[in-house]
Amino acid sequence: MRRKEFKIEQEEEITAFLQAMSFGFLGTVDEQGHPRVTPLNFVYSDGSFYFHGSHAGGKMDSIRRHKQVCFTVADEFALIPSYFSDPELACPATAYFKSVTAYGQAELVEDLTEKAAVMSLFMQKLQPEGGYIPITADDPKYRPGLRAVAVVRITPGELTAKFKFGQNLKEDKRNGVISGLTERGGVRDAETLEMMQKFCPYHS
Repeated sequence: MRRKEFKIEQEEEITAFLQAMSFGFLGTVDEQGHPRVTPLNFVYSDGSFYFHGSHAGGKMDSIRRHKQVCFTVADEFALIPSYFSDPELACPATAYFKSVTAYGQAELVEDLTEKAAVMSLFMQKLQPEGGYIPITADDPKYRPGLRAVAVVRITPGELTAKFKFGQNLKEDKRNGVISGLTERGGVRDAETLEMMQKFCPYHS
């Protein structure tokens, strides 16, 4: 059961997270009825997920047979040792993270203008410094490639988000985690502290 204190329902928080990420996991069902998970790059725009690739291959075969898919994006911020909040028991050891899971329909994008817009979003993520001719559907340099590439749109029927940053902790335990992260000073510990302040009910 998803604990309610970790659930995020604000659309702007979910959108900001998804637009900052570039990697997710596609869940499909193969011809034998077995689950299949494929890691891939994605973009999120106007409430839909997009990925691209070859028209051939296992994931495309699965989508053609069964359009219902699952797509998950997650970002782990920090590992939280048990001794941050309990000097003896192992139970409090955990990780703080953000995750979003979508369930919906996957379909091929045929419109070249939409394809060009999606591929432009990919370039903004993968090559933000520029250094290329803008992608447009009417550019003869890009038109053959846009026709050849498979672009898939996932339209979510259900979307859930979980941001875990100590919302379930009593104030004394949370203060222990704050002290531990502050003293450790790991790569993302300062960022994790900001998320704790933002999402935990004890901050002023």
